[in-house]
Amino acid sequence: MSTKASISSGPNYHLYFQELLSAQPKSVFLELNDPQEYRVEKETFRGKSWDVLVVEISSEDMDKIAIDWIKKRKLQGAVGGPVGAEWGSSDCLWE
Repeated sequence: MSTKASISSGPNYHLYFQELLSAQPKSVFLELNDPQEYRVEKETFRGKSWDVLVVEISSEDMDKIAIDWIKKRKLQGAVGGPVGAEWGSSDCLWE
């Protein structure tokens, strides 16, 4: 049995992982509602081919998703850590 464990969501998107009773999540999922543009393309290079999914997302939504992902994974040190108003500092606007 599994359930969606939300990481970030808004009117047009939902970032989540499948929470399983017996296993640690290994993947995350991003659902986009009514994207302005999306396409699936076949790429080929040096005899190998793969599918590519391209989806348009607003900068504001991407900012929110990125900040929530950094918080969820505790990656603030990997992106420079608190210097001013970044996540983790007392001046942070997003906590």
